[in-house]
Amino acid sequence: MKALVFQGTGRVQWQDMPDPGIKDSADAIVRVEAVTICGTDLHIVKGDVPEVEPGRVLGHEAVGTVVETGQDVRTVVPGERVLISCVSPCGRCRFCRESRYGQCLGGGGWVLGHTIDGTQAEYARVPFADLSVHPLPNAVDSFDAVLLADVFPTSYEVGVLNGAVRPGDTVVVVGAGPIGLAAITTARLYSPGRIVAVDLATTRLEAARRLGADATATADEEPEQLVADLTDGLGADVVMEAVGVPETFEMCTRMARPGGRIANIGVHGRPAILHLEDLWIKDITLTTGLVDTVSTPVLLSMMASGRLSTAELVTHRFELGQMEEAYDVFGRAAETGAVKVALGSPQHTVVEAAQPVARG
Repeated sequence: MKALVFQGTGRVQWQDMPDPGIKDSADAIVRVEAVTICGTDLHIVKGDVPEVEPGRVLGHEAVGTVVETGQDVRTVVPGERVLISCVSPCGRCRFCRESRYGQCLGGGGWVLGHTIDGTQAEYARVPFADLSVHPLPNAVDSFDAVLLADVFPTSYEVGVLNGAVRPGDTVVVVGAGPIGLAAITTARLYSPGRIVAVDLATTRLEAARRLGADATATADEEPEQLVADLTDGLGADVVMEAVGVPETFEMCTRMARPGGRIANIGVHGRPAILHLEDLWIKDITLTTGLVDTVSTPVLLSMMASGRLSTAELVTHRFELGQMEEAYDVFGRAAETGAVKVALGSPQHTVVEAAQPVARG
């Protein structure tokens, strides 16, 4: 098969790899039909995730068809179309029994494209298939569903739920990439009073407005002052960090009101300063987290019923064999206008490489 392989810091290659096979009785082998690239993948390529070794097939988000299962798999069968979750829970350890799948101690958690070969390939081996793949209704489009593998559960769980968004809240989302835009979309489910989006790119801020942001600001438009003006100097009820750099994290801590909540979603590769000398007296709640994907069935149900749309986030589509080009386009989002790229096998997508998909 062909797969996207990490070659070391700054280098990936679409190359021949052995077809995956069943290694454990809980495994499923899935023929990949739609896949996407995550910001975390870019962090891996930059060298921010040292656990990922050269030779690893990247990727942890996909939709495909089951072609083989181990003898202990009960929830899916060959021929069934499924969503592959970014987290693979063993279902038996202490944390899995608490539905904290991201902290799995039984050999699972975030393993795909991290500690085992991932989904940016023609075929993928998925461990703990009973909990890590979800059957897809026929009415759900593969390119819509693939965003429920990671982007939407992460934004919803680590941003909206951890941040405890409530009706009437002022919510600030710093970073209007895929995660930030999905956070805006899912935060609206809780009827906040206003949502403010902050980003460097005006194209992403335009997307944020289309998805429900009430106000936007670039970094040079004094976003902290904007939040202060909108809240009579009090600060935001909830601030979500969706970038993963020290400067944006520290900005978030300055935007939160006394008693406010800061939900860090971004993947950080460098230390950030936590100014406790300013925060200790403000009753601030700070949360971090890796997604558990426990919300995936709910989000999938909402999508199937037309209550949740992800299509706005996919701006570019490619064939699987154009993986290296897709990485280039996604990695230069400020120049290309890419929000989220989706790739599919030739029989499942009509491709116009590096061209934005029209959204009416």
